[in-house]
Amino acid sequence: MSRLSKVFLILVSVHSLCVGVGLVTIPLEYFGIFGFESYQGNLFKIQGGVFHIVMCGAYIPAALDPVRNIVLVRFSVFAKFTATLFLLLFVFLEDMVWMVLASGILDFIIGMMLLWFYRKLMVKSS
Repeated sequence: MSRLSKVFLILVSVHSLCVGVGLVTIPLEYFGIFGFESYQGNLFKIQGGVFHIVMCGAYIPAALDPVRNIVLVRFSVFAKFTATLFLLLFVFLEDMVWMVLASGILDFIIGMMLLWFYRKLMVKSS
């Protein structure tokens, strides 16, 4: 796996960490800025934040040694496409929140790049 793909996976983990910390720490009254009107309760925002932080546990080892941790690279691809599907379904079936739409689109782009890196890794290892 190229140095670029390792750097990209590290950036994905930093992104996930920042989103996680943001969800945990940003007070509810600021969520309107991100398109969440009338959002109440801390449980699900904190749960989402902790989930993003936990995902760093998969992204970092995948970035540091993708050959030995190929399963984590594959899991990262799966996670990004699952997030894409969930977020876009939420936007189109439940509530059009601009930040959720933007997150779905970004997760799709990240997933496509991870899939490309994964396929290159598979070709190189065979």
